[in-house]
Amino acid sequence: MKISKILSILFLTSITFFSCKKEGCTDPTALNYNAEAQKDNGNCEYNSDEYTLSGQISSDLTLTSDNIWTLSGRVVVPSGVSLTIEAGTIIKAMPGTGASASTLIIARGGKLYANGTAAAPIIMTSNADDITIGQTQGSSLNVNVRGLWGGLLILGNAPCSFSGDVTELQIEGIPASDANGLYGGNDATDNSGTITFVSIRHGGAEIGEGNEINGLTLGGVGTGTTINNIEVVANVDDGIEFFGGTVNASNLIVWGQGDDGLDIDQGYSGTIDNSMVILNEASDHAFEIDGPEGSATGSFTITNTTIKGAADGCNAAGVDGEMADFRKGATGITSNILAIDFSSGKDVELDSQEDAFSYSNGNLIFNNWEIKWIDGCIGENLNEIFDDKSDLSTFENDAFNFANIINTPSVGADKSVFYWTYTSLNNNL
Repeated sequence: MKISKILSILFLTSITFFSCKKEGCTDPTALNYNAEAQKDNGNCEYNSDEYTLSGQISSDLTLTSDNIWTLSGRVVVPSGVSLTIEAGTIIKAMPGTGASASTLIIARGGKLYANGTAAAPIIMTSNADDITIGQTQGSSLNVNVRGLWGGLLILGNAPCSFSGDVTELQIEGIPASDANGLYGGNDATDNSGTITFVSIRHGGAEIGEGNEINGLTLGGVGTGTTINNIEVVANVDDGIEFFGGTVNASNLIVWGQGDDGLDIDQGYSGTIDNSMVILNEASDHAFEIDGPEGSATGSFTITNTTIKGAADGCNAAGVDGEMADFRKGATGITSNILAIDFSSGKDVELDSQEDAFSYSNGNLIFNNWEIKWIDGCIGENLNEIFDDKSDLSTFENDAFNFANIINTPSVGADKSVFYWTYTSLNNNL
Protein backbone atom coordinates (compact mmCIF):
# COMPACT_ATOMS: atom_id res chain seq x y z
CA MET A 1 0.00 0.00 0.00
CA LYS A 2 2.75 2.44 0.84
CA ILE A 3 4.44 1.86 -2.52
CA SER A 4 1.14 2.36 -4.34
CA LYS A 5 0.53 5.60 -2.51
CA ILE A 6 4.01 6.85 -3.33
CA LEU A 7 3.58 5.96 -7.00
CA SER A 8 0.20 7.70 -7.05
CA ILE A 9 1.68 10.83 -5.50
CA LEU A 10 4.54 10.84 -8.01
CA PHE A 11 2.11 10.36 -10.89
CA LEU A 12 -0.12 13.19 -9.73
CA THR A 13 2.91 15.43 -9.14
CA SER A 14 4.23 14.77 -12.63
CA ILE A 15 0.82 15.55 -14.12
CA THR A 16 0.70 18.80 -12.18
CA PHE A 17 4.28 19.71 -13.21
CA PHE A 18 3.71 19.12 -16.90
CA SER A 19 0.29 20.75 -16.89
CA CYS A 20 1.83 23.88 -15.35
CA LYS A 21 4.47 24.19 -18.02
CA LYS A 22 4.09 27.23 -20.25
CA GLU A 23 2.77 26.16 -23.62
CA GLY A 24 3.77 27.56 -26.98
CA CYS A 25 5.72 26.75 -30.11
CA THR A 26 9.08 25.24 -29.09
CA ASP A 27 10.55 24.83 -32.59
CA PRO A 28 13.27 27.50 -33.16
CA THR A 29 12.72 27.28 -36.92
CA ALA A 30 9.05 28.29 -36.67
CA LEU A 31 7.77 31.83 -37.26
CA ASN A 32 6.01 31.93 -33.89
CA TYR A 33 8.76 30.24 -31.85
CA ASN A 34 8.42 31.09 -28.16
CA ALA A 35 11.74 30.93 -26.31
CA GLU A 36 9.94 30.80 -22.96
CA ALA A 37 7.65 27.88 -23.86
CA GLN A 38 8.39 24.61 -22.10
CA LYS A 39 5.69 22.52 -23.76
CA ASP A 40 4.83 22.52 -27.44
CA ASN A 41 1.20 23.38 -28.14
CA GLY A 42 1.21 21.98 -31.67
CA ASN A 43 0.51 25.36 -33.24
CA CYS A 44 3.90 26.17 -34.78
CA GLU A 45 3.66 28.23 -37.96
CA TYR A 46 6.09 27.91 -40.86
CA ASN A 47 6.84 29.86 -43.99
CA SER A 48 6.92 27.99 -47.23
CA ASP A 49 10.13 28.24 -49.24
CA GLU A 50 8.28 30.83 -51.32
CA TYR A 51 8.65 33.31 -48.46
CA THR A 52 12.18 32.41 -47.37
CA LEU A 53 15.17 34.41 -48.61
CA SER A 54 18.62 32.85 -48.79
CA GLY A 55 21.79 33.37 -50.78
CA GLN A 56 21.97 35.90 -53.60
CA ILE A 57 18.80 37.44 -55.02
CA SER A 58 19.13 37.13 -58.79
CA SER A 59 16.43 39.55 -59.99
CA ASP A 60 14.28 42.41 -58.72
CA LEU A 61 12.04 41.26 -55.88
CA THR A 62 9.20 42.75 -53.82
CA LEU A 63 8.40 41.56 -50.29
CA THR A 64 4.69 42.04 -49.65
CA SER A 65 3.15 42.82 -46.28
CA ASP A 66 0.59 40.00 -46.41
CA ASN A 67 3.26 37.43 -45.60
CA ILE A 68 5.98 37.09 -42.97
CA TRP A 69 9.31 36.69 -44.71
CA THR A 70 12.27 34.72 -43.42
CA LEU A 71 15.98 35.47 -43.76
CA SER A 72 18.04 32.29 -43.77
CA GLY A 73 21.79 32.90 -43.70
CA ARG A 74 23.49 35.72 -45.62
CA VAL A 75 21.07 37.23 -48.12
CA VAL A 76 22.64 39.50 -50.74
CA VAL A 77 21.11 42.07 -53.07
CA PRO A 78 23.90 42.34 -55.68
CA SER A 79 24.76 45.10 -58.13
CA GLY A 80 21.98 45.80 -60.60
CA VAL A 81 19.24 44.20 -58.47
CA SER A 82 16.56 45.98 -56.41
CA LEU A 83 14.78 44.70 -53.31
CA THR A 84 11.50 46.46 -52.51
CA ILE A 85 9.83 45.98 -49.13
CA GLU A 86 6.24 47.09 -48.69
CA ALA A 87 5.10 49.16 -45.71
CA GLY A 88 4.05 46.96 -42.79
CA THR A 89 6.18 43.99 -43.86
CA ILE A 90 7.64 41.78 -41.11
CA ILE A 91 10.93 40.00 -41.77
CA LYS A 92 12.11 37.37 -39.29
CA ALA A 93 15.69 36.10 -39.36
CA MET A 94 16.79 32.59 -38.51
CA PRO A 95 19.37 32.19 -35.73
CA GLY A 96 23.01 31.58 -36.44
CA THR A 97 26.52 32.76 -35.68
CA GLY A 98 29.71 33.10 -37.67
CA ALA A 99 29.43 32.94 -41.43
CA SER A 100 25.94 31.43 -41.13
CA ALA A 101 24.45 34.41 -39.29
CA SER A 102 21.29 35.62 -41.03
CA THR A 103 22.06 39.03 -42.49
CA LEU A 104 20.66 41.24 -45.25
CA ILE A 105 23.40 42.82 -47.37
CA ILE A 106 22.76 45.49 -49.99
CA ALA A 107 25.97 45.26 -52.01
CA ARG A 108 27.51 48.10 -54.02
CA GLY A 109 25.25 48.84 -56.97
CA GLY A 110 22.29 47.05 -55.37
CA LYS A 111 19.19 48.96 -54.26
CA LEU A 112 16.90 48.70 -51.24
CA TYR A 113 13.53 50.39 -51.34
CA ALA A 114 12.21 49.84 -47.82
CA ASN A 115 9.46 52.43 -47.58
CA GLY A 116 7.53 51.93 -44.38
CA THR A 117 5.23 54.48 -42.80
CA ALA A 118 4.62 55.58 -39.23
CA ALA A 119 1.36 53.60 -39.23
CA ALA A 120 2.93 50.57 -40.94
CA PRO A 121 6.66 50.39 -40.26
CA ILE A 122 8.86 47.66 -41.71
CA ILE A 123 10.08 45.40 -38.92
CA MET A 124 13.23 43.26 -39.09
CA THR A 125 13.51 40.95 -36.12
CA SER A 126 14.33 37.42 -34.98
CA ASN A 127 12.24 34.35 -35.69
CA ALA A 128 12.00 34.04 -31.89
CA ASP A 129 9.80 37.13 -31.94
CA ASP A 130 6.10 36.17 -31.78
CA ILE A 131 5.01 39.33 -33.63
CA THR A 132 2.40 38.59 -36.28
CA ILE A 133 1.07 40.33 -39.40
CA GLY A 134 -0.61 43.61 -38.52
CA GLN A 135 1.26 44.02 -35.22
CA THR A 136 4.11 46.42 -34.47
CA GLN A 137 5.49 44.41 -31.54
CA GLY A 138 5.26 40.95 -30.07
CA SER A 139 5.39 39.74 -26.49
CA SER A 140 8.11 37.08 -26.46
CA LEU A 141 11.21 39.33 -26.53
CA ASN A 142 12.34 42.52 -24.81
CA VAL A 143 15.18 45.03 -24.98
CA ASN A 144 17.51 42.72 -23.06
CA VAL A 145 17.41 39.98 -25.72
CA ARG A 146 20.21 40.53 -28.23
CA GLY A 147 22.26 38.73 -30.84
CA LEU A 148 19.58 36.45 -32.29
CA TRP A 149 20.50 37.27 -35.91
CA GLY A 150 22.88 39.54 -37.83
CA GLY A 151 21.59 42.90 -39.08
CA LEU A 152 21.15 45.13 -42.11
CA LEU A 153 24.23 46.21 -44.10
CA ILE A 154 24.08 48.80 -46.88
CA LEU A 155 27.27 49.24 -48.90
CA GLY A 156 27.98 51.91 -51.48
CA ASN A 157 30.52 53.54 -53.77
CA ALA A 158 30.96 56.83 -51.89
CA PRO A 159 34.40 58.00 -50.68
CA CYS A 160 35.89 56.77 -47.42
CA SER A 161 39.19 57.49 -45.70
CA PHE A 162 41.08 54.19 -45.55
CA SER A 163 44.53 53.46 -44.26
CA GLY A 164 46.97 53.33 -47.17
CA ASP A 165 44.51 55.42 -49.23
CA VAL A 166 42.98 52.37 -50.88
CA THR A 167 39.57 53.06 -52.42
CA GLU A 168 37.70 49.99 -51.17
CA LEU A 169 37.66 47.73 -48.12
CA GLN A 170 35.81 44.72 -46.75
CA ILE A 171 33.11 45.65 -44.26
CA GLU A 172 33.38 44.25 -40.75
CA GLY A 173 30.94 41.46 -40.01
CA ILE A 174 31.21 39.81 -43.45
CA PRO A 175 33.89 37.18 -44.22
CA ALA A 176 36.67 38.36 -46.51
CA SER A 177 35.81 35.56 -48.93
CA ASP A 178 32.52 37.29 -49.79
CA ALA A 179 33.19 40.08 -52.33
CA ASN A 180 29.70 41.43 -51.68
CA GLY A 181 31.15 42.86 -48.48
CA LEU A 182 33.30 45.45 -50.31
CA TYR A 183 32.49 49.15 -49.92
CA GLY A 184 33.95 52.53 -50.88
CA GLY A 185 34.67 54.33 -54.12
CA ASN A 186 34.64 57.77 -55.73
CA ASP A 187 30.95 58.58 -56.19
CA ALA A 188 29.82 60.91 -53.39
CA THR A 189 26.27 60.95 -54.82
CA ASP A 190 25.94 57.17 -55.00
CA ASN A 191 22.37 55.88 -54.54
CA SER A 192 21.63 52.69 -52.58
CA GLY A 193 17.89 53.31 -52.40
CA THR A 194 15.39 54.61 -49.83
CA ILE A 195 15.13 53.30 -46.29
CA THR A 196 12.49 54.88 -44.08
CA PHE A 197 10.33 53.85 -41.11
CA VAL A 198 12.28 50.65 -40.46
CA SER A 199 12.71 49.04 -37.03
CA ILE A 200 15.64 46.61 -36.59
CA ARG A 201 15.49 44.47 -33.45
CA HIS A 202 17.46 41.85 -31.47
CA GLY A 203 20.43 41.57 -33.85
CA GLY A 204 24.21 41.66 -33.61
CA ALA A 205 25.11 37.98 -33.96
CA GLU A 206 28.79 37.20 -33.42
CA ILE A 207 30.74 36.12 -36.48
CA GLY A 208 34.00 35.74 -34.56
CA GLU A 209 35.28 36.38 -31.08
CA GLY A 210 34.55 40.03 -30.27
CA ASN A 211 33.30 40.68 -33.82
CA GLU A 212 29.56 41.30 -34.00
CA ILE A 213 27.33 42.84 -36.65
CA ASN A 214 25.82 46.30 -36.11
CA GLY A 215 22.07 46.83 -36.21
CA LEU A 216 22.44 49.06 -39.27
CA THR A 217 25.82 49.23 -41.00
CA LEU A 218 26.38 51.96 -43.60
CA GLY A 219 29.61 51.51 -45.55
CA GLY A 220 30.51 54.10 -48.18
CA VAL A 221 26.86 55.09 -48.66
CA GLY A 222 26.31 58.18 -50.83
CA THR A 223 24.04 61.23 -50.70
CA GLY A 224 21.72 59.76 -53.33
CA THR A 225 20.47 57.38 -50.63
CA THR A 226 17.58 58.36 -48.36
CA ILE A 227 17.84 57.22 -44.74
CA ASN A 228 15.39 58.50 -42.17
CA ASN A 229 13.07 57.29 -39.42
CA ILE A 230 15.20 54.29 -38.45
CA GLU A 231 15.05 52.46 -35.11
CA VAL A 232 17.56 49.93 -33.76
CA VAL A 233 16.66 48.09 -30.54
CA ALA A 234 18.65 45.54 -28.52
CA ASN A 235 21.65 45.01 -30.79
CA VAL A 236 24.74 43.33 -29.37
CA ASP A 237 27.20 45.66 -31.06
CA ASP A 238 26.66 49.26 -32.20
CA GLY A 239 23.22 50.55 -33.05
CA ILE A 240 24.12 52.40 -36.27
CA GLU A 241 27.66 52.70 -37.62
CA PHE A 242 28.80 54.94 -40.47
CA PHE A 243 31.95 53.76 -42.25
CA GLY A 244 32.92 56.71 -44.42
CA GLY A 245 30.43 57.80 -47.04
CA THR A 246 28.45 60.99 -47.44
CA VAL A 247 24.83 59.99 -46.78
CA ASN A 248 22.66 62.25 -44.62
CA ALA A 249 20.40 60.60 -42.05
CA SER A 250 17.62 61.92 -39.84
CA ASN A 251 15.22 60.78 -37.14
CA LEU A 252 17.41 57.91 -35.91
CA ILE A 253 16.76 56.21 -32.58
CA VAL A 254 18.85 53.54 -30.84
CA TRP A 255 17.81 51.84 -27.59
CA GLY A 256 19.57 49.27 -25.44
CA GLN A 257 22.56 48.51 -27.65
CA GLY A 258 25.41 46.44 -26.22
CA ASP A 259 28.16 48.74 -27.48
CA ASP A 260 27.87 52.27 -28.92
CA GLY A 261 24.72 54.03 -30.09
CA LEU A 262 25.98 56.09 -33.05
CA ASP A 263 29.45 55.19 -34.29
CA ILE A 264 31.43 57.09 -36.95
CA ASP A 265 34.59 55.91 -38.72
CA GLN A 266 36.76 56.42 -41.79
CA GLY A 267 35.95 60.03 -42.61
CA TYR A 268 32.14 59.93 -42.69
CA SER A 269 31.10 63.30 -44.16
CA GLY A 270 27.33 63.47 -43.86
CA THR A 271 24.89 65.03 -41.39
CA ILE A 272 22.96 63.16 -38.69
CA ASP A 273 19.98 65.26 -37.64
CA ASN A 274 17.34 64.79 -34.94
CA SER A 275 18.37 61.54 -33.28
CA MET A 276 18.19 59.81 -29.93
CA VAL A 277 20.41 57.26 -28.19
CA ILE A 278 18.94 55.64 -25.10
CA LEU A 279 21.39 53.55 -23.10
CA ASN A 280 20.65 50.73 -20.68
CA GLU A 281 22.87 48.72 -18.35
CA ALA A 282 24.44 46.82 -21.28
CA SER A 283 25.47 49.90 -23.26
CA ASP A 284 28.86 51.52 -23.76
CA HIS A 285 29.00 55.02 -25.33
CA ALA A 286 26.16 57.03 -26.79
CA PHE A 287 28.64 58.39 -29.39
CA GLU A 288 31.92 56.81 -30.49
CA ILE A 289 33.56 59.00 -33.12
CA ASP A 290 36.79 58.02 -34.87
CA GLY A 291 38.76 60.15 -37.27
CA PRO A 292 39.87 59.52 -40.86
CA GLU A 293 42.31 56.67 -41.44
CA GLY A 294 43.90 57.92 -44.66
CA SER A 295 44.80 61.28 -46.19
CA ALA A 296 41.17 62.05 -47.11
CA THR A 297 39.86 64.15 -44.25
CA GLY A 298 36.07 64.03 -44.06
CA SER A 299 33.99 65.93 -41.53
CA PHE A 300 30.71 64.79 -39.96
CA THR A 301 27.88 66.81 -38.39
CA ILE A 302 25.70 65.56 -35.54
CA THR A 303 22.99 68.02 -34.58
CA ASN A 304 19.71 68.21 -32.64
CA THR A 305 20.35 64.97 -30.79
CA THR A 306 19.45 63.65 -27.33
CA ILE A 307 21.55 61.06 -25.53
CA LYS A 308 20.07 59.42 -22.44
CA GLY A 309 22.12 57.62 -19.81
CA ALA A 310 21.34 54.53 -17.78
CA ALA A 311 21.15 55.05 -14.05
CA ASP A 312 19.91 53.38 -10.90
CA GLY A 313 18.98 56.30 -8.71
CA CYS A 314 21.99 58.60 -8.81
CA ASN A 315 24.38 55.76 -9.65
CA ALA A 316 25.28 54.28 -13.01
CA ALA A 317 23.42 51.20 -14.16
CA GLY A 318 25.98 48.95 -15.83
CA VAL A 319 29.73 49.26 -16.15
CA ASP A 320 30.19 51.71 -19.03
CA GLY A 321 27.43 54.02 -20.22
CA GLU A 322 29.58 57.01 -21.21
CA MET A 323 28.34 60.07 -23.07
CA ALA A 324 30.86 60.23 -25.91
CA ASP A 325 34.37 59.27 -26.95
CA PHE A 326 36.25 61.12 -29.72
CA ARG A 327 39.20 59.09 -31.00
CA LYS A 328 41.93 58.82 -33.62
CA GLY A 329 41.87 62.47 -34.62
CA ALA A 330 38.12 62.84 -35.03
CA THR A 331 37.00 65.68 -37.31
CA GLY A 332 33.50 67.16 -37.33
CA ILE A 333 30.85 69.19 -35.54
CA THR A 334 28.45 68.36 -32.72
CA SER A 335 25.77 70.94 -31.99
CA ASN A 336 22.51 71.22 -30.05
CA ILE A 337 23.23 68.07 -28.04
CA LEU A 338 21.23 67.24 -24.91
CA ALA A 339 22.69 64.71 -22.45
CA ILE A 340 20.18 63.63 -19.82
CA ASP A 341 20.02 61.12 -16.95
CA PHE A 342 23.72 60.30 -16.89
CA SER A 343 25.26 59.71 -13.50
CA SER A 344 28.32 61.51 -12.19
CA GLY A 345 31.58 60.27 -13.72
CA LYS A 346 30.20 59.75 -17.23
CA ASP A 347 32.03 62.06 -19.58
CA VAL A 348 32.80 63.36 -23.07
CA GLU A 349 36.39 62.43 -23.86
CA LEU A 350 39.07 63.54 -26.25
CA ASP A 351 40.77 60.18 -26.21
CA SER A 352 44.34 61.06 -27.19
CA GLN A 353 46.68 63.82 -28.34
CA GLU A 354 45.44 63.37 -31.93
CA ASP A 355 42.00 64.50 -30.80
CA ALA A 356 43.42 67.35 -28.74
CA PHE A 357 45.24 68.58 -31.86
CA SER A 358 42.12 68.18 -33.98
CA TYR A 359 40.15 70.24 -31.47
CA SER A 360 42.87 72.90 -31.13
CA ASN A 361 43.12 73.24 -34.91
CA GLY A 362 39.39 73.85 -35.27
CA ASN A 363 38.68 70.52 -36.94
CA LEU A 364 36.61 69.16 -34.07
CA ILE A 365 33.92 71.60 -32.94
CA PHE A 366 31.46 71.56 -30.04
CA ASN A 367 28.46 73.92 -30.02
CA ASN A 368 25.56 74.26 -27.63
CA TRP A 369 25.67 71.17 -25.42
CA GLU A 370 23.27 70.91 -22.45
CA ILE A 371 23.65 68.55 -19.50
CA LYS A 372 20.66 67.70 -17.33
CA TRP A 373 21.34 65.60 -14.26
CA ILE A 374 18.79 63.18 -12.84
CA ASP A 375 16.39 65.05 -10.59
CA GLY A 376 17.79 65.15 -7.08
CA CYS A 377 21.29 64.07 -8.13
CA ILE A 378 24.46 66.16 -8.17
CA GLY A 379 26.95 65.74 -11.00
CA GLU A 380 30.32 67.10 -11.97
CA ASN A 381 31.38 70.51 -13.23
CA LEU A 382 31.61 71.12 -16.96
CA ASN A 383 35.42 71.02 -16.99
CA GLU A 384 35.20 67.52 -15.50
CA ILE A 385 32.48 66.27 -17.84
CA PHE A 386 34.44 67.42 -20.91
CA ASP A 387 37.78 65.69 -20.49
CA ASP A 388 40.91 65.94 -22.64
CA LYS A 389 42.75 62.78 -21.63
CA SER A 390 46.02 64.17 -23.00
CA ASP A 391 45.67 67.60 -21.31
CA LEU A 392 47.14 69.16 -24.47
CA SER A 393 44.21 71.45 -25.33
CA THR A 394 41.93 74.03 -23.72
CA PHE A 395 38.93 71.71 -24.21
CA GLU A 396 38.10 71.37 -20.52
CA ASN A 397 38.01 75.08 -19.76
CA ASP A 398 36.35 75.87 -23.09
CA ALA A 399 33.41 73.72 -22.00
CA PHE A 400 32.09 76.71 -20.03
CA ASN A 401 31.70 78.48 -23.39
CA PHE A 402 29.96 75.73 -25.38
CA ALA A 403 28.04 73.80 -22.71
CA ASN A 404 25.66 74.40 -19.81
CA ILE A 405 24.24 72.40 -16.94
CA ILE A 406 20.49 73.05 -17.07
CA ASN A 407 17.16 72.15 -15.49
CA THR A 408 14.96 72.83 -18.51
CA PRO A 409 16.34 71.65 -21.87
CA SER A 410 16.25 73.94 -24.90
CA VAL A 411 18.13 71.69 -27.36
CA GLY A 412 18.15 68.05 -28.37
CA ALA A 413 15.88 65.87 -30.50
CA ASP A 414 12.23 66.41 -31.26
CA LYS A 415 10.94 63.27 -29.52
CA SER A 416 7.48 63.54 -31.05
CA VAL A 417 8.71 62.10 -34.37
CA PHE A 418 9.48 58.77 -32.67
CA TYR A 419 5.91 58.00 -31.62
CA TRP A 420 5.75 55.06 -34.06
CA THR A 421 8.71 53.19 -32.56
CA TYR A 422 9.03 50.11 -30.35
CA THR A 423 10.89 52.40 -27.95
CA SER A 424 7.88 54.69 -27.66
CA LEU A 425 5.42 51.79 -27.38
CA ASN A 426 7.44 50.62 -24.38
CA ASN A 427 7.35 54.08 -22.77
CA ASN A 428 11.07 54.64 -22.95
CA LEU A 429 11.40 58.00 -24.71
